[in-house]
Amino acid sequence: MRDTVTVMAMVMKTAPSGEYDRRLVLLTRDRGKITAFARGARRPGNALMAPCRTFAFGTFRLFEGREAYTLHSAEISNYFQEIAADMEAACYGSYFLELCDYYSRENMDAEPLLKLAYQSLRALSKPSIPRKLVRRIFELKAMVINGEYTERPTLAVSDSANYTWEYVVSSPIESLFRFTVTESVLKEFGDCVDDNMRRYIDRTFKSLEILETMI
Repeated sequence: MRDTVTVMAMVMKTAPSGEYDRRLVLLTRDRGKITAFARGARRPGNALMAPCRTFAFGTFRLFEGREAYTLHSAEISNYFQEIAADMEAACYGSYFLELCDYYSRENMDAEPLLKLAYQSLRALSKPSIPRKLVRRIFELKAMVINGEYTERPTLAVSDSANYTWEYVVSSPIESLFRFTVTESVLKEFGDCVDDNMRRYIDRTFKSLEILETMI
């Protein structure tokens, strides 16, 4: 009998595999980024069909193999259906997961990154905070989690933009999405985040390119 493991995770990627299966890339709290196959998930009425959606977050029970995992069952606590149904929100969310995929590795402690992804997706659904600000907070905090940031902005900015930067760098993830800023401060803050990303990230993101044609 194969060993089973239970992980808290979010589906970052999902793609067809073979005639009836799906291949998932999961961001897990304790095992980092892993690949799992959901056998028969593309058959109508299969119980694994719903947990294979992008953004699905919950507890996944897996059979552990040599090179990949096989999904046995899942208890999903949040499908983020409101994001999947909103084109712009889905583009933001896809970009967040693409950046998580870039940073995550197998067997790493991914709890902070997973928590950031979850809280950022929740923030996308709140009308009280602009999505552009959610994006910038997510980007900077993802770099902070991975040790790729400067304590203060590298560009000359206003006191308000400087404070925004320092707040995101130092605050716990649960407290990140409790403020808003003016358009001018958001522009300064965004420019600083972009500068930081040019310093530390050596690739482009397809979902970001699509997003920037929409906003």
